[in-house]
Amino acid sequence: MQGVIVETAPAKINLALHVTGRRTDGYHELESLVVFAEVADELMAAPARSDSLRITGPFAAAIGGGSANLVTRAMAAFRGRWPGHVATGLAVELRKNLPVAAGLGGGSADAAAALRLMASLGEADIPLAALVELALTLGADVPACVVSRPAEIRGVGEIITPLKSFPACHLVLVNPLVPVVTADVFRRLESRVNPPLPTLPQPLTRPAQLGIWLAETRNDLEPPAISLLGVIGELIARMAGIEGCMLARMSGSGGTVFGLFGSGAQAHQAAHDLRARWPGYWVAAAPVLLP
Repeated sequence: MQGVIVETAPAKINLALHVTGRRTDGYHELESLVVFAEVADELMAAPARSDSLRITGPFAAAIGGGSANLVTRAMAAFRGRWPGHVATGLAVELRKNLPVAAGLGGGSADAAAALRLMASLGEADIPLAALVELALTLGADVPACVVSRPAEIRGVGEIITPLKSFPACHLVLVNPLVPVVTADVFRRLESRVNPPLPTLPQPLTRPAQLGIWLAETRNDLEPPAISLLGVIGELIARMAGIEGCMLARMSGSGGTVFGLFGSGAQAHQAAHDLRARWPGYWVAAAPVLLP
């Protein structure tokens, strides 16, 4: 290994999220269609005597370092599973570009990026399935973030079906910069047994197909999140009224709201208008990463 290696941690967006049951261990059974956007945290690693983590970027102050950080835990778990695969220590800088506790899988995406980065450094190939298996020990969202492409997710996050095709489309993301605690949202969830996702059309190649399918889906965590943070509902209503928006919905457990657009020009115009309306909010426009 020579020089600095860079790995991105794309934002994860739940286009649909159905809570279909609750297991005896307390975890919820979920069905979700997830995509990833070309807006991301970044990991930069250089050889060092030992592993270390430095956090920079606009949202660095919102997260802690040390052994509790998911990147540190991912690096330790990787070395425990594949000792000797990475011959040196790694000095890692995490540039935190995504807001925290925002329903964008930020910490999970960072951990997944650390696993991918370390897997790329050794001479031996590490199967994706093995990396996903290790990822699940770090958190339910980490396996999907290892894949970082459109996929159907089931179970607690461990059943991943990557999509072979997906229409080119664009996302506008807006977050009011108020953290939303996932546990608080689940506590307010009225029904924990809800209908599953409808069957996806195959092949899924056109934005109109996606829009029609999404109209039959939900984010079951959206109502309880709005009861905690009312501006989420206001953001959804404003996004839904923008020209070209096929769907406005909350991602994950909140509080990021996304708008799905077929046109990049319309998405960037929407982001411009939302920044003017809410100058203190985080707003981004980016294409969806395709299979």
